[in-house]
Amino acid sequence: MISFVDYNENSDFSIHNIPFGVAVFNKEYIAVCTRIGNMVVDLATLYDYGFLDGIEGLVENVFEAYTLNEFIELGKPVTTAVRTKIQELFLEGSLLSNDEKSIADCFFELDQVKMLMPVHVPNYTDFYSSIEHATNVGIMFRDPANALLPNWKHLPVGYHGRASSIVVSGTEIHRPKGQMKPADADKPVFGPCKQLDFELEMAFIVNRNTEMGESISTAEAEDAIFGMVLFNDWSARDIQSWEYVPLGPFLAKNFGSSVSPWVVTLEALEPFRTASPKQDPEVLDYLKFDGDKNFDINLEVSLKPENGDENVICNSNFKYMYWNMAQQLAHHTVNGCNVEVGDMYASGTISGKDEQSYGSMLELTWRGTKPFTLSNGEERKFIKDNDTVIMRGYAQKDGVRVGFGEVSGKILPAK
Repeated sequence: MISFVDYNENSDFSIHNIPFGVAVFNKEYIAVCTRIGNMVVDLATLYDYGFLDGIEGLVENVFEAYTLNEFIELGKPVTTAVRTKIQELFLEGSLLSNDEKSIADCFFELDQVKMLMPVHVPNYTDFYSSIEHATNVGIMFRDPANALLPNWKHLPVGYHGRASSIVVSGTEIHRPKGQMKPADADKPVFGPCKQLDFELEMAFIVNRNTEMGESISTAEAEDAIFGMVLFNDWSARDIQSWEYVPLGPFLAKNFGSSVSPWVVTLEALEPFRTASPKQDPEVLDYLKFDGDKNFDINLEVSLKPENGDENVICNSNFKYMYWNMAQQLAHHTVNGCNVEVGDMYASGTISGKDEQSYGSMLELTWRGTKPFTLSNGEERKFIKDNDTVIMRGYAQKDGVRVGFGEVSGKILPAK
């Protein structure tokens, strides 16, 4: 497929992608959009001009909206047809390619738009599905011989997080405050977190509402997943290590998570399917699945100090995940838990086997015992005030590239 829109061959937003987001156009109005190369396309106006006519189930302009939720809820038969139609419109020689007025009215340069949070998130769940990450954390905080807890290989461990503090890329995050207990102290102290960390994650978004008592099987799961985003689950390690027993993360996590503005559909990621890691012992029947359910998505994390250059500190891959998205959603709902349109489900920290692929500062510096040096000579054990963390992700195979752009966030001092 060749588009009439010029873009760099290394663009995340090729004609093979067609992601969805929400933008403010010319500081005037908000609408659902897509992107090709460095052009952001106003889908509400494209709809008004009749370019999306004839798609069964698309009976009104759901693109005149502040979120993707109404569009997503139409389900795969409609959203996939819309994506395919947009793809056709972007081809050389298409009806749109020769319509200069429509192009002028619908296509915007990146600096003419401001990207917003793509979905309203009713509920958020964070999983813990990388065996390498879970093993590293278990070695650090518990007995190395028993790094994984007894349940870890039998179910996708997760917890319910805070939906209200999930923010779009570029939103600044204040350093959290809370209780911490230094190793040499006999009681906790209160103050700003001293061990602030990122967690390299991805998240999927569901497209339906279910009733309490209903379950979604592994075979049904992907039909219920609209697409994916990059996800930085900021973490206050010193607050967490004191508070997490017996009920898990609380203040250490709920102060903020950052997501990329573009939702990449599962259909765009289809060419990049890959086999999951072998699961041993065998899982229970409701967690079994057929086919390739993992995706080969290259991931990168950079740390940029204030007035300094970006330093790539991690290269990982989503394919490392021990528990896949279909298993996560099946487990989440097997007890009858209902889901809602826009719900977001994060993967948990994504780490590989080698140190360069570790998806958190906790692992990269081994709990601060192995600090690294940035290009400006500064040392880092954890994230300092005014540091910016940038995550990027893309899949590439046989000349086809589909990417997510980036999710970035700057840490400000505690209020």
